[in-house]
Amino acid sequence: MPEELAAIETSDEVVYLAYRPRRRNSRKGENGRVLVVGGSYLYHGAPLLSALGASKVGVDLVYLAVPNVIAAPIRAYSPTFIVLPLPDAKLTVGCVNRLLKWLPEVDAAVVGPGLGKQKTDGMKKLVRELAFKGVRVVLDADALRAEVTQEIAGKPSVLTPHQGEFKRIFNKELDEKLESRASALKEAAAQSKTTILLKGAVDIISDGIRLAFNRTGTPAMTVGGTGDVLAGVVAAFLALGAEPFAAAAAGAYINGLAGEAAEKEIGLHITAVDVAEKIPHVLKRFDRVG
Repeated sequence: MPEELAAIETSDEVVYLAYRPRRRNSRKGENGRVLVVGGSYLYHGAPLLSALGASKVGVDLVYLAVPNVIAAPIRAYSPTFIVLPLPDAKLTVGCVNRLLKWLPEVDAAVVGPGLGKQKTDGMKKLVRELAFKGVRVVLDADALRAEVTQEIAGKPSVLTPHQGEFKRIFNKELDEKLESRASALKEAAAQSKTTILLKGAVDIISDGIRLAFNRTGTPAMTVGGTGDVLAGVVAAFLALGAEPFAAAAAGAYINGLAGEAAEKEIGLHITAVDVAEKIPHVLKRFDRVG
């Protein structure tokens, strides 16, 4: 591989960079506050899985902003999350205005899981306002559109596309060769002034300068929802203060290890919830109190 494409391989080291020690006398809220914005009548599970991913990393507070039509079942699923019901079925500008009035202080946000196809006016406004407030943003799924990503150019942010979503944003078809994919990803990250985590059999992470390959994971993780969990994990590391490249690399590494742990226990029959439930088990050895 050419020198300009020299990449690190994710390892325990990236987790130590992203996962800070917890202060012995810390108070509620100091260990990360994450907002997840997403969901629709058809896709109620996606934002919930992102919230699970973030909470299993160990952040203090997780807020879920979802359409009112799915707010009740999400509340019933877990007492852990603070649910903010949005009045419209889509993420309209009106919904965003209301959310911004309600919203307590948060450190990081995931925008996109389960939103479905819709106009991007609301997404653009939300992402722009969050970035202005200093909130670190992860864009996933239906928020991965060129006009939305432009709102966070140059801000601490992470995009988490798969191959098809990457093409939608950058209008570029990716080769199957790892070297070619890495080159295209690095160029796109530099162009968009964001960190990109390209999901695949080998995840590739770049901030336009650095490259990392992540090889943890299992073919069982092709099941729907594991990418939503990943977005929540990355947001949690951002909320804990990690810079975007480290958060993305550590997120991919830990999510993959969790998938491997789930497969080891129950075989190829795992769900995204199984992956999320294994996050504390694989992250425990990195816990530090200082």
